[in-house]
Amino acid sequence: MRHVLKLHRSHVDRLIRDYDVYPGQPPLLMRLSQQDGQSQRELAAGMLVKPATLTVMLGRMEKTGLVSRVPDDRDQRVTRVYLTDKGRIAAEAVMRAIEEVEARCFEGFLPEERLLLRRFVLQMHDNLSEWKPD
Repeated sequence: MRHVLKLHRSHVDRLIRDYDVYPGQPPLLMRLSQQDGQSQRELAAGMLVKPATLTVMLGRMEKTGLVSRVPDDRDQRVTRVYLTDKGRIAAEAVMRAIEEVEARCFEGFLPEERLLLRRFVLQMHDNLSEWKPD
């Protein structure tokens, strides 16, 4: 499964390289395209990354013109993150790339096989989410 995920990510990264989107940034672009203007704290929590990691990622994305950080109108301690026009175009490219890679990934699968695979993966997710190793 690790090899499939690595290939999936590699193909997506290759398809979006012309948009100044670097590995690790697509999930952030997708979150902002779904709800623009989230706080850095909300983004870090939603992506399950440390705030410092997100700050570095945002700095790089700001330099390439994908996002802008703006102090909140009501609370100057909060910084909100917005997609720029370039960022919106990149987010659309990411979505198209993901759709293209997933279409290729599932070529030759019957609808029943896709449903069964989904059920298996969801079961694995649930098993690992509930597990509390010592």
